[in-house]
Amino acid sequence: MRFRRKLTTRTNIDLIPLIDVVFQLLVFFMVSTTFILTPGISLVFPHSKSSELVAMTKLVLTVVSENELYLNKERYTIEGLGYKLAELTKEEREEIKTVIIEGDSNVSYSLMIEVLDVLRMNGFKGVNLKTREEKEAS
Repeated sequence: MRFRRKLTTRTNIDLIPLIDVVFQLLVFFMVSTTFILTPGISLVFPHSKSSELVAMTKLVLTVVSENELYLNKERYTIEGLGYKLAELTKEEREEIKTVIIEGDSNVSYSLMIEVLDVLRMNGFKGVNLKTREEKEAS
């Protein structure tokens, strides 16, 4: 008895592995994309005609009120900010060259001086104040 061999070529393309790979790439790029988020508070920055562009640093201090200061994303009071900055090691302080301060235009001058004092007492001397560029009237 003779058996027949079935050596016919398969002509259809299996798309399921291709869809799996594309889906995995999509998930990879969605997860690996980084977003820089700032605290969800609305600030009105003061205008400045002489503002300059500065490089972003690892330390951004947002001043809303005396009881609402944000160091990057974490909320502190003025006393808590002093304790947090004192916890930083000497190597971490040397790595952070400058601190960017974002302040609402309604923040009092005395509060800004208190914040600057806390920064200076903890060894931070380079401070940049974030402002809004004033647009030319045309």
